[in-house]
Amino acid sequence: MTTPEQPGRRWPDGKKAAFVITVGFEAELSVLAAAPDAIDRAKSLSVGQYGGTRGVERLLAELARGRNTASWFIPGANLITYPRQVESVAAAGHELCNMGWALEDMSEQPLTAQLDSVERAQAEFDNLFGVRPSGFRSGRGSYAPGLPEVLVNQGFTWSSSWHGDDLPHFHPGNAAGLVEIPRHHELDDYPYFVFNLDPPIPKGSPRIASSREVLRNWILEFDAYRAEGLCFVLTIHPEIIATPGRISLLREFLDYVNAQEDVWHATGSEVAQWWLRTGPANTPDHPAEVFHALTSKGSPS
Repeated sequence: MTTPEQPGRRWPDGKKAAFVITVGFEAELSVLAAAPDAIDRAKSLSVGQYGGTRGVERLLAELARGRNTASWFIPGANLITYPRQVESVAAAGHELCNMGWALEDMSEQPLTAQLDSVERAQAEFDNLFGVRPSGFRSGRGSYAPGLPEVLVNQGFTWSSSWHGDDLPHFHPGNAAGLVEIPRHHELDDYPYFVFNLDPPIPKGSPRIASSREVLRNWILEFDAYRAEGLCFVLTIHPEIIATPGRISLLREFLDYVNAQEDVWHATGSEVAQWWLRTGPANTPDHPAEVFHALTSKGSPS
């Protein structure tokens, strides 16, 4: 694994750090994933539906203002529920990525069901928009051993599901053709702002965070990532960040990031292609390699 002492050699054109915007277009599926019994509660569902009815348009406008291109992770079911919005995302030049079918909890599914979810979404992307995404994110839960190998065989080149690093890395074993671009909860709008009062979704949800403090958190993290030459992965959701007030939080943050000329702004697929060409192999003590060794003991290689 490359060390932070040589950040300028890690990214294209000598850029000091990488910056990737990822969008989770989950809409009401995020509500149903956390509380399946909300299916008949219009008020609860409306919290997520806001992303499709208002959030996508406002978020696209803000990204266009700063000329930022993002990687949009979209569950297959939302391709059918919100085709016009997804078409707008694609027309704006953003990357479309696979998030399974309906934010199923993969921890409760065997590998065959997980593969069916991914393939079903992939077929719908192809059918409706003529694209087969190369990026994948697990919507909920940890996926089964073997899924990364299947993703490689299905033509995927990158994933952004794990949290074990702040640089891209390769998946171990037979999935070495899959680049993982790690994300972190503190760089995600969801933990700060998701809240539905009655009943609380998720259960035990804390009070909504201060937008000003979240902005300070993100700037603090970005400055540290830039200083060490890392890959900052921002995760945002139309139903959360794209309210009239919170969009100004995103605007201030993106203006701050865009003002740094030594940062490489890239989509997930661009980072993955760069890493596939130039990234160092995982060291034996990399968390991904250690986990692979532990979980593959006694299993056929």
